[in-house]
Amino acid sequence: MVGLIGIVLSLILLMYLAYKGFSVIVLAPLLALFAVAWSGLSNELLGFYSQIFMTGLGGYIIKYFPLFLLGAIFGKLMDDSGSARTIANFFVEKLGHKRAMLSIVLSCAILTYGGVSLFVVGFAVFPIASALFKKLGIPKRLIPAAIMLGALTFTMTALPGTPAIQNAIPMPFFNTDLYAAPGLGVLSSIFIIITGMWWLNKRIAKADSLKEGYGNHVEIHNNDGALTTSGPSLTIAFAPILVVIITNLVLTKIILPSLDTAYLATDKFGNVSLNSVVGLWAIICALVLACLTIIILNWKAIVNIKDSIQQGVSSSFLPIFNTASEVGYGSVIASLAGFIILRDFLVGIAPDNPLISEAIVINVLAGITGSASGGLSIALNTMGETYKNLAIDNGISLELMHRVASMASGALDSLPHNGAVITIITLCGLTHKQSYYDMFIVAVVIPLIALAGVITLGTMFGSF
Repeated sequence: MVGLIGIVLSLILLMYLAYKGFSVIVLAPLLALFAVAWSGLSNELLGFYSQIFMTGLGGYIIKYFPLFLLGAIFGKLMDDSGSARTIANFFVEKLGHKRAMLSIVLSCAILTYGGVSLFVVGFAVFPIASALFKKLGIPKRLIPAAIMLGALTFTMTALPGTPAIQNAIPMPFFNTDLYAAPGLGVLSSIFIIITGMWWLNKRIAKADSLKEGYGNHVEIHNNDGALTTSGPSLTIAFAPILVVIITNLVLTKIILPSLDTAYLATDKFGNVSLNSVVGLWAIICALVLACLTIIILNWKAIVNIKDSIQQGVSSSFLPIFNTASEVGYGSVIASLAGFIILRDFLVGIAPDNPLISEAIVINVLAGITGSASGGLSIALNTMGETYKNLAIDNGISLELMHRVASMASGALDSLPHNGAVITIITLCGLTHKQSYYDMFIVAVVIPLIALAGVITLGTMFGSF
């Protein structure tokens, strides 16, 4: 019990200090060792650090670094080529000003489903949303919620095939691919976007009745030309996104399964099966091809291709080390005796339905860490094998376990201390007080309802 108290205190401190702005890369090892010391193992601190923490951190980087790296380069190239702005402008022009909110949400959704990072999406879409909302008298405070709905909900965790890291992390644990439980993923995505749009339109109507308008704001970004069509043509802008989607699907379902991969079962390659790596292989190849497509189609438009690639490389380091540090933290916690008490309690919440326990554990850890990928990684690295065995024992589809795990990471992660929440609010020149309420509804409440629906349908009808 003493060890369990140390683990809880460690988690509380991790959440509080991360919210205060301290680096997770520093916090994770220190607080992991704090839990070790609290458990009466002070003489083993260095061993826990070098053999457990660093092993967990290194294993995560080995497995997922290509996704972080290629995703960052792809996003930077889409930004520098002007392709992201072209796509956003297209939706605004085609849907018209009367559907301004929908145009912003769909712009973010298409870009993120195509593999563009949230940060690139935010910088590309915000100037357009700001100019459009100002012209139509829609409150600026609703822009962060619109970006969140399009970029950080269904296209991050629910829509089958999304290349988001939150959809990739469960694959090796459950031997699945990015298209796990496609029917449930599509249904939950439809629910999230319809419900989210209903909420945002309701808020616009209320603001109109109060004659609120855009609001008095000192703009920190230049919106001149935000609604122009400067940049590559629509065909060229969409081509890399289509390459990601189509290549990923074809490689996952047709090409890679047809190859002779018996060599993977040898000691040299870690005695793994194709199912455990096919999803990662497919998205890596798809992103490489997509990056090459952007470069070839925009050779003259990108001012300095070498600098764009270098900036993409540099921007990939901090996110992966943040998440990997949290995984190392989870590895240490999972090795402590106190964690066994916590694990047995969590599994016992619904012993015959691990979907419920899995959803609760991942949501709580994502909320504590303020990170969907961090919480998901900690949960599956510490309890992934347990949930896999429970699913098999109870006849539950591993694809369903994958989809629930992915969706569970994308709800309580969006609490006020979440890095993406802070980034979007800062980008828009707003405050939590002005914008967070609507962000909470579209990125926390609605995804939680959708998750409950998927668990219910999956329990009743299985995976589809």
